[in-house]
Amino acid sequence: MAIVYADSSNLDENVKDGLVLLDFYADWCGPCKMLGPVVEQVDSENDDIKVVKVNVDENIGLAQQYGVQGIPSLFVLKDGKVAAQKAGFMPKDALVDWVKSA
Repeated sequence: MAIVYADSSNLDENVKDGLVLLDFYADWCGPCKMLGPVVEQVDSENDDIKVVKVNVDENIGLAQQYGVQGIPSLFVLKDGKVAAQKAGFMPKDALVDWVKSA
């Protein structure tokens, strides 16, 4: 599955079904840059996890709506509902385990 880059016009549509890893990030954020390739691997290796990314600089309202206070902020959504939330870098195996156990 390809990573979806969402904004306020399409986020709800992209997170409403199934298991979703929602990543709030910024291009200037060092930990976000470290997490980027990990999230790409999670996306390419796990067909059951949909990855959606939101740039906080371009979507401040969405970041506020989700209560993002630091980035990267990660959310697991199940059928549109937040099941878990974490901030910061995570290695791939820990990230996948966290998403699937949420």
